[in-house]
Amino acid sequence: MKVIIAAAGTGGHINPGIAIANKIEKEEQGSQIMFIGTKRGIENDLVPRAGYKLKTLEAYGFSKKISIENIKHTIKTIKSLKKAKQIIEEFKPDVVIGTGGYICGPVLTAAQKCNIPTVLHESNSFPGLAVKMLSKKTDVVLVGLKEAKENLKKAKKVVVTGTPTKIKKLKLSDMEKYFLKEKLEFNPELPVVLVFGGSQGAKKINDALIDIIKKEKITQYQIVWAVGPKNYEKVEEELKKSKIEIQNIKNVKVMPYIYNMEEVMNISDLLVCRSGAITITEISKIGKPAIFIPLPNVSQNHQEKNARVLEKINAAKIILNNELTGENLIKEINQIISNKQLLMQMGENANSINIDNVEDNIYKEIKNVLK
Repeated sequence: MKVIIAAAGTGGHINPGIAIANKIEKEEQGSQIMFIGTKRGIENDLVPRAGYKLKTLEAYGFSKKISIENIKHTIKTIKSLKKAKQIIEEFKPDVVIGTGGYICGPVLTAAQKCNIPTVLHESNSFPGLAVKMLSKKTDVVLVGLKEAKENLKKAKKVVVTGTPTKIKKLKLSDMEKYFLKEKLEFNPELPVVLVFGGSQGAKKINDALIDIIKKEKITQYQIVWAVGPKNYEKVEEELKKSKIEIQNIKNVKVMPYIYNMEEVMNISDLLVCRSGAITITEISKIGKPAIFIPLPNVSQNHQEKNARVLEKINAAKIILNNELTGENLIKEINQIISNKQLLMQMGENANSINIDNVEDNIYKEIKNVLK
């Protein structure tokens, strides 16, 4: 099978693309897979690292605001359609798959003009304008959450497959949990709250945690807090102003980045985080309660809409970014973490929207398109 995967921008777009590529390679011996992205995104690291060839185009989102810069971006995006068509005609793929980012527009449009079958994967609960437009001609749109299907009424075909993710639910014994907590220098008997703001951290969440640590003594539970690699020294300096040593905060472990995230998520009792599509998928897969602080100013406000999916089934609480303070965050954490029955019920509710065998589901739909 010869496949082009269009994916750009964030790990939430690229990692599902890589997971799909890996599944195709596993099932189809001798497959040839090429990625198309931009020169700006994380795909330039992740795709070659995964062992796949990457070609780049210049593509940007369309803005309603009229400016010289936006006009230039529009011209470059239109030109990229011609280049995408050239790549497709040279490579001659059997199918073109889009997993997110502005790159999907020119690449899938070019494929459709060349009469190549197209597949689109949408991780978010509320698809953006580009996905809605492309869905009218795309052979099948695969969605991670059933709510997305309700927002793609003009699509040719929509199938709920789930979203591929590297995080899995681990069946840990009490002894394994004990040792993992000990590795964090935690008391194995106390519950764990995991706080993170994406791979780079989130200033608003970090500020709230700094405020909590300065004012509160954490005694009934423990916090493992990933501040982001570029934020660690800033957080350390801020805590020093209150004569708090970052490495010696009772019941709080501050880390630049969590490399064993799968293990830490599985031993945690409550998560405090953003609500990107991949995070929503991971939380539902492992079945954990969450407090979401949706990232504002993103396309179609999709993070808040993702968070509402779990809030609606009583699996999560939401604090909007502009309303977040140390005071209201600690209040919300205390109310949930102190109630074992609530923790269990919220976790079960989150797990109720999990979809199993995601890669198998996606592969099956790709094969159906090629019949």
